[in-house]
Amino acid sequence: MSRRIYLCADDYGISPGVNRAIRDLIEKGRLNATSVMVVGPAIGRDEVNALVASTRYNPGCAVGLHVTLTAPFRPLTMHFRPIESGLFLPHPTLFRWGMTGRLDFELVQTEVTVQIETFIDLFGRAPDYVDGHQHAHLFPGVRRAFLAAVKSATPDAWIRQCGRNRRWTERLDSPKALVLDALSAQFRRHAARTGLTFNPAFAGAYDFSKDSEFGSLLRQFLRGMPADGVVMCHPGLVDDVLIGLDPFTFQREREYEFLGSEHFLPLLATNDVTLV
Repeated sequence: MSRRIYLCADDYGISPGVNRAIRDLIEKGRLNATSVMVVGPAIGRDEVNALVASTRYNPGCAVGLHVTLTAPFRPLTMHFRPIESGLFLPHPTLFRWGMTGRLDFELVQTEVTVQIETFIDLFGRAPDYVDGHQHAHLFPGVRRAFLAAVKSATPDAWIRQCGRNRRWTERLDSPKALVLDALSAQFRRHAARTGLTFNPAFAGAYDFSKDSEFGSLLRQFLRGMPADGVVMCHPGLVDDVLIGLDPFTFQREREYEFLGSEHFLPLLATNDVTLV
């Protein structure tokens, strides 16, 4: 029988165009999870209500929280530090701060907790799962505070780890994925001690700066993916809001086009996976 996996669209709330694309794919049954940025500029009541309406066409669709701790977004808590010009640090800088032990556990935990509470206020319920924008929840100095916040504020949610389910000899093809493998090994150990549930495998990381064919990439991501594994994606329609916030633009439209195409469902079937 086919294995059910999660095909998760990140960044709901980053822009109206991204939101529209994600809702369209949810309604067509081409996604079964989306991660919501409660600090994004496109996450008002109308956008939340529209997402809830879309999931009625796809009742198995999970809606999670995309905890955001990196620029160009602003913290929800007044006293969060460190910041630059009122914004979170860029993710390479946040990683360096975490590696050198300069992040305050309590400030990070409080910010994550407030983002969880904001999600609950917007949707009237807890998130199905919690993950992190730019994988910052895996960073040293962040992960323990992230796990403590989830355990306290929404203990029934599962959390996303970003390690692959591949033999070591198959892991050397992608430096980005290799880094996520290493960070996720530590993250899983801490999560297991905390008693939180996490996905058994992850795929979807690739070099967004390259002109890649998404169908070929997705074929690789699906290979060997176990039941309840997570494949991350970023479908969207480019608009001025997105251009002002994120360099990852035209690739989103390519992902959106492929996921909505006639080639997508046969690809799932060939790999014996389903979104249902």
